[in-house]
Amino acid sequence: MILVTLAILAILALFSIKITRQYERAVVFRLGRLAGVKGPGIFVIIPFVDQIIRVDLRVRQFDVPKQTTVTRDNISIDVDAIIYYHVTDPARAIVEVEDYEEATALISQTILRDVLGQNELDTILSDRESLNKRIREIIEDVTDPWGIHVSVVTIRDIGLPENMLRAIARQAEAEREKRARIILADGEYQASERMSEAARLYEKTPVALKLREFQTLAEIAKERNLIVVTNGTESLGTTLGCVKALDR
Repeated sequence: MILVTLAILAILALFSIKITRQYERAVVFRLGRLAGVKGPGIFVIIPFVDQIIRVDLRVRQFDVPKQTTVTRDNISIDVDAIIYYHVTDPARAIVEVEDYEEATALISQTILRDVLGQNELDTILSDRESLNKRIREIIEDVTDPWGIHVSVVTIRDIGLPENMLRAIARQAEAEREKRARIILADGEYQASERMSEAARLYEKTPVALKLREFQTLAEIAKERNLIVVTNGTESLGTTLGCVKALDR
């Protein structure tokens, strides 16, 4: 009889002692009512009376499949995203929602489409950081009563129709052409200012203008197949003398 009693006690002790890992919590239900959250480590329950459900507290990632949505300016796009979340309150995650993983995934898909549909394509392409933050905050408002914290939302890829890709390419090419023309015009303007300033200096000092003329002729003399003709006998003699000297 004693052996039977000891065996029963051993079996009860075996069913009574539970262990949860550092990243786990055990939600305990006693006769159907929430009795608390246990863990991590070792704890004791009442066999055949208590029921436990283990909840993983580690960060989980959910890959939102491609969602087709229409932007505010009536452009159809395909968008996918990655969402990172974790359980902050195991009891609420089990009691408040039937399947917190599935519920988080579904609400994330819906909110992603809704938020992107309220913005124009240019905003979606250029301001992803603000959109990520806004989507995360809206999802957080929904999942917080479930004991779920959404830490990161990242829009990963935006698929555009072929005609929109061509239009964006033409727009980018036009923008580059515009910048090139502006830079060229600015260079011409600066060059004209320098030339005007040089002309004023030459007007004040004619000798400098003559020296500049000689320098130009010296550069021309390097080309053996060119003939230089100037007005005036004195100027022609001086010019030819300079050219011959440089040719030597």
